[in-house]
Amino acid sequence: MREGRMKRTVLIGIAPDSFKGSLTAREAADCIERGLKSVLSNISVRKIPMADGGEGTVYAIVEATGGRLVWKTVRGPRRQRVRAAYGITGDGRRAIIEMAAASGLALLKPRERNPMVTTTFGTGELIRDALERNVTRILVGIGGSATNDGGVGMARALGIRFLDNAGRPLPEGGGTLRKLAKIDMSGLHPRAAEVVFEVACDVDNPLVGPRGAAQVFGPQKGATPAMVRELDAGLRRLASVTRRDLGVDIADTPGSGAAGGLGGGLMAFLRAKPRSGVDIVSESVDLAHKLKGCHLVITGEGRMDGQTVFGKTPVGVARVARKLGIPVIAIPGSVGRDVGSVHGIGIEAYVSALQETIPEEDLAARGPAMLEDCAAQVGRLLALRFRGRSALRRREQQREAGIP
Repeated sequence: MREGRMKRTVLIGIAPDSFKGSLTAREAADCIERGLKSVLSNISVRKIPMADGGEGTVYAIVEATGGRLVWKTVRGPRRQRVRAAYGITGDGRRAIIEMAAASGLALLKPRERNPMVTTTFGTGELIRDALERNVTRILVGIGGSATNDGGVGMARALGIRFLDNAGRPLPEGGGTLRKLAKIDMSGLHPRAAEVVFEVACDVDNPLVGPRGAAQVFGPQKGATPAMVRELDAGLRRLASVTRRDLGVDIADTPGSGAAGGLGGGLMAFLRAKPRSGVDIVSESVDLAHKLKGCHLVITGEGRMDGQTVFGKTPVGVARVARKLGIPVIAIPGSVGRDVGSVHGIGIEAYVSALQETIPEEDLAARGPAMLEDCAAQVGRLLALRFRGRSALRRREQQREAGIP
């Protein structure tokens, strides 16, 4: 039996990110809707699947713009063949590429992880295909990489040559960058100069040093301490040659260390402009327009913690909702350290969907029901507020009518 009965229809915006390993953003929005409607009557919802430049960005923008997916067989991070999709917006003018689709860590088994040899070549193949479809803008989301090659593999797929002292092409992988002597841009795909490139990035790490690509992100990609030192030295060499041959300094540029240096490679070789991924997605799906008229917004992501405030989806949603004067509640899959910091960016409350500790491999099977149940509990709390308002209005009306 439904708990909440309201005389007016309440419009709730549902704008979550994907829940990694469990739900896409669309599936998460559907679960939240079912949970709310199981206990609340007289509500309508407006579902806006979101992303922050990482997983789910292609689908969010394609769905919002009436676009389409393009499937290609490309080279994976260990040069294996993989099927990868990228998106083209409904007007055919913009391509959206997630580097993880071609060069991501999820494409490798743990024993296959080795940033000394992994490559971003497949990401470059997706970019090349998009260029040949006459798009005018290309957005590259760069989360979840298996690589530490500074974007050299990506650039090689677009015709740029990276040579050693003998004029020979360098082998692929971050482990060869220390031998780089020259960058030859003469073979770059001719349409690259006609296209505006954007890189969706939610970290500000530089290319090299203690906060650089190798030292911060290398270990999670399989790098030993010795490998980290060699990879960092290779990226320093890449930065030095890039500064000399291209006149671009990426060594300390914020965001250049993202995705194993792919951020820096996109900036240097394609003049890509770094932007907040969630801001790009918010604009692309016209989030502000879609939230207008909502009385409440519910957002969420797989895990919410102190890092959420640094450009994750709930932050972008809350930022837009705050400008519209709409309160925001978050339903993350789980919460972690310093999660309370989200209150400072406009999230009024958060409620974790995880009811118990479960193995990661069980999330896909059990996560949806937990999210739906959590949304139902949020709905029950909202029903209490609605009933309380109704009771208060009745008492005020009775006093005005002289009824004790």
